[in-house]
Amino acid sequence: MQGFKRNVFSVIAGLLALSLPLSGVAGNGLAVIESEHGVAETEQRLVEAVEGKGMSVMAQVDHRANASGVGLDMAPTRLVIFGNPKGGTALMRCAPTVAIDLPMKMLIWDDSGTVKIAYNTADYLVERHAIGDCAEPVQAKMADVLEGLARQAAGD
Repeated sequence: MQGFKRNVFSVIAGLLALSLPLSGVAGNGLAVIESEHGVAETEQRLVEAVEGKGMSVMAQVDHRANASGVGLDMAPTRLVIFGNPKGGTALMRCAPTVAIDLPMKMLIWDDSGTVKIAYNTADYLVERHAIGDCAEPVQAKMADVLEGLARQAAGD
């Protein structure tokens, strides 16, 4: 029985290892990278990168300030919401439900002294909304743009 338990544990441990994030992409569809800058500077760099690509910044949310407004404290946490109607419309025409995830967002936060940037990957959005082949013209470009924006904001 002891050997059986050890084998079951080994199988479970192996399966868990396979589910760990690879290359900064978590199993939940988030890509996460570290920034060389503080939260405020990373946010400013992201805004500049977005606007430099001809996209629109639609909103910036300061979660820490909102928490402070109700007497709570949290680490600096900012959300930048941005988009490109041409690319977004193409995806929404393929699958209207993708509109729940558009416009795009990037989260910037201080994780115990390490500033991180997270965003939904293009592959995740395509899979989540079962967009299929219709997304091919937009998917690869969106993936490249999102990664490029995050890396530019992070200082890579």
